[in-house]
Amino acid sequence: MAEKTTELTMTVLMTPEMANFSGNVHGGTILKFLDEAAYACASRYSGSYVVTASVGLVEFHQPIYVGELVSFAARIDSVGRSSMVVSVAVIAENIKTRERRQTNHCYYTMVAMEDGKPIEVPHYSPETEDEKQRDRAAKIRKQLKDEYLLKLAEIK
Repeated sequence: MAEKTTELTMTVLMTPEMANFSGNVHGGTILKFLDEAAYACASRYSGSYVVTASVGLVEFHQPIYVGELVSFAARIDSVGRSSMVVSVAVIAENIKTRERRQTNHCYYTMVAMEDGKPIEVPHYSPETEDEKQRDRAAKIRKQLKDEYLLKLAEIK
């Protein structure tokens, strides 16, 4: 069965060199994998190289432990002319007990590039009710961000 080009899951074993001083996986390690998952998802969808334009609403709900399998479930939420909003959920799994829990979530805006310039990406038509809701939510977040940046510019 063919996997949807709007979704991608990357799974990584958390190893001792990823630990922070508390013995849990370092947040920076998780951020690196989040970026890689968003990159892979957006590249697959667009069929091009992409760059990270912004990272929004990174949430760390629970620690991740060395020895856990961690899945980064990325999916396209919304698409502009050259940009894609990718949401990434992080699921940690205890290998022995098989207990799974969502530890993190975030949104990335990725831009398709060629020769240093943004390029057009394929049109996106959300099909399911969940996809439509994610698309609407991404557009609302963008509108709120644009309004905030406009107000910030007025202050300067």
